[in-house]
Parts: sequence; structure tokens; C-alpha cells
Amino acid sequence: MKKIFPFLSAIILFCGCKKTAQSIQEDLVIQAMVNGQWAITSFTQNGSNITSDFDGYRFKYYSNKTVDAILNGFVQKTGTWDGSSSTMTTWANFPNALQPLILINGSWHIDNSGWTFVVATQVIGSETKTMRLDKL
Repeated sequence: MKKIFPFLSAIILFCGCKKTAQSIQEDLVIQAMVNGQWAITSFTQNGSNITSDFDGYRFKYYSNKTVDAILNGFVQKTGTWDGSSSTMTTWANFPNALQPLILINGSWHIDNSGWTFVVATQVIGSETKTMRLDKL
């Protein structure tokens, strides 16, 4: 996301600015998320690498703020998602999810991102999870 900000500033300067800067930024985040499918390429929980738990999973995000968890080509679970570029956060909720999808639920701080990847951290009490998503 940090690499997106200079680009957004240029767009804001040159557009007729009917939309606010925040609105344009949020639209670009949504556009980046809903274009294509994503895979978890790294996932650690309290320092333990459990990336392999997500083998075969793909995630398809939609502009209506739903997300499909697709396992080996079939929708395993549908949840909801949202994000804020101003607070550098995202969240997901897969209701009644089992392992490993339940690990994704909750609010995440976006540590680093670009058009094709997101690295985020979630800290709840003494538990720390770090996840990297890459666009396929």
C-alpha cells in the first residue's frame, strides 16, 4: 500500500476531484483486491510456520465485501471482508469456520503491500499471527 500512495496523490491532483482523496484510495484498494484470486504464501502463528495448512486454498474477494475460500477449485466457505487504507487494516470473518480458515478471522494490521501482495499481522493477547497473501 505504501507504494500506492504517490500514485494516488498524482491521481488526486489531476482528476476533477468529485471524490475525496480517501474515497479514491478506498476504490483503488477494492479494485486491487477483487481483481483475481489470492493465495496464502506464508502464515506463522507464534513463530511456527503453518503455511502448509493453507495448501490448495485460493481466496476470491468481491466488491460487495464477500470473500470465497476456494479449496482445490470448490468454494469451501464464504465470508465477509473489509479494509481501510487510512488505518492500514483489513479484517475477515468466515462464520463457523474450522481450521485453518478460523485463523484468518479478525482484524489485521497491514505491514506491507503492493498491487500483488499483502503482508499483515494480527496480535490477540499473547498470540501473534503473520500472513502473506499473493495475487495469482
